[in-house]
Amino acid sequence: MEINYLMPFVSALFPLVIGAVWYSNFMFGKTWFRVAGMTEEKMKSGNMIVIFILTYIFGLFLSNAMVGWSIHQFTTRSLFVTQEGFAQETGEYYAFFQDFISKYGDLHRSFGHGAVHGVFAGIAIALPLIAINALFERRGWKYILIHAGYWIVTLALMCGFLCEFV
Repeated sequence: MEINYLMPFVSALFPLVIGAVWYSNFMFGKTWFRVAGMTEEKMKSGNMIVIFILTYIFGLFLSNAMVGWSIHQFTTRSLFVTQEGFAQETGEYYAFFQDFISKYGDLHRSFGHGAVHGVFAGIAIALPLIAINALFERRGWKYILIHAGYWIVTLALMCGFLCEFV
């Protein structure tokens, strides 16, 4: 199984790029601005370089987590990695894993399969996290749906990309 270690660094840009479109006035920007209680003054108060750098770093965390979420072969590898001889590429566990990968290494390695995992991650992880915070902050459903929708789309594209190209 060839691994392209560059792709998580590329997909870490997805939250920035998709966010630029999602939160633009063309899509949900005006509504988000209103339901989030944003003002022009608040928007200008942040250091955008720091915000972009931190968003990219958090995107790296997310991207690396989504590799394991969307690519079954990485999860399978984790079953054996601590077994005796595996790190030295010897022993029965290593031989079994190599045989498994030679037979099934490309199984479910498509954009569509990864995108389905991303949608599930968005619904099962992002939506509840956003909704719980929003409920306690007394935010409305528009606020929740705008942010959850962004993460569902972002994770679908991120996981699809990773599953296809890692």
